[in-house]
Amino acid sequence: MTGSPTGAGVSTERTGPLAGLKVIEMAGLGPVPLAALMLAEMGAEVLRIERADAGQPLLNLPEEYDLDRHGRSILKLDLKRPAGAELLLRLAAWADLLVEGFRPGVMERLGLGPDILLQHNPALIYGRLTGFGQDGPLSGRAGHDITYLAYAGLLHAIGRKDTPPVPPLNLVADQGGGAMMLIAGALAALFQRSLTGKGHVVDASMIEGASMLAAPIHAYMAAGLWSDRRGENLIDSGAPFYDTYETADARHIAVGCLEPRFFGEFARLLPLAGHFVGSQYDRSSWPAMRAAIAERVREKTRDEWAELFATSDACVAPVLSLIEARNHPHNRARQSFVTSGGFERPAPAPRFSQAAAAPAAADRESASILARLGLSQEEIAALAKAGVLGR
Repeated sequence: MTGSPTGAGVSTERTGPLAGLKVIEMAGLGPVPLAALMLAEMGAEVLRIERADAGQPLLNLPEEYDLDRHGRSILKLDLKRPAGAELLLRLAAWADLLVEGFRPGVMERLGLGPDILLQHNPALIYGRLTGFGQDGPLSGRAGHDITYLAYAGLLHAIGRKDTPPVPPLNLVADQGGGAMMLIAGALAALFQRSLTGKGHVVDASMIEGASMLAAPIHAYMAAGLWSDRRGENLIDSGAPFYDTYETADARHIAVGCLEPRFFGEFARLLPLAGHFVGSQYDRSSWPAMRAAIAERVREKTRDEWAELFATSDACVAPVLSLIEARNHPHNRARQSFVTSGGFERPAPAPRFSQAAAAPAAADRESASILARLGLSQEEIAALAKAGVLGR
């Protein structure tokens, strides 16, 4: 099998700021699929490569709920067979960007590392995402969001004083430090390629990405404005004016009035004794201030407080559940949630003033995908007969 794929690709009806960008996603879990979803919803053509013999997924989601596969064409390949690896080399000649999230060395053992793929396509951007990076003592270790946050020092900083650290879902290392940094690196490399014509390898790691998100915290600590002890700082539940409080109906409001003028508005509407306003940043007053706020907040329900503060700049918000958030008037007005695949989910973000992305088409038929990529029917039949293509 020789030559490069030709043809229009897996879809010709795409719009959006990334329309025309061709992406290969090596199937995995967590942040790489989220990055691929975002790229697809910004208009990129994403071809997801799955294992031909893939077993039961960790979360056996029905197709209509599976955002890990949403909006992408899917090709199942046995990359351990020479013909399967050779086919991926041909696909790499078609692509602008390849993203993968395997442990270091996995793609190299398949003969599909960046050195090989960049020989076939010198303009390719090869995006790699791991927990610990491509080298270093921990590079081969398994982990999850909580693991990377622990090593980054961030898990230590999240939670209340004198209580264990709190895992922040998998939003910080996986999605923020992982998917978002992978996208940022890939787009930066694509910009550089537009100037030089040369491809690039992007080495993104979740521990380093999460650490970068916390760069301002490190700066505050260096300046003596942040304690390395949990729950003692302005935005980690240490300050009574940046915290959550239980309401009369056992729900909660979020108070975030850091600035004196916002705190003054909060104190006026709560109301809170005037002497606290002049001593907002006097830490010796914080225990009494917290107790006074908590006592007052317990006098009304969450929604009563939400109505009271609705038109103010006191930075007070009802703590909504995931389901409640979909129906909040602001989110409805902004159409911040959309129905897609039979369920309601967050709308694609961010938004663009021009060329909004159309719903991404998806193809699940190997023969159709490969035909669109320029392979002949004879080549496709031979690959199927050899067991290279999965069902």
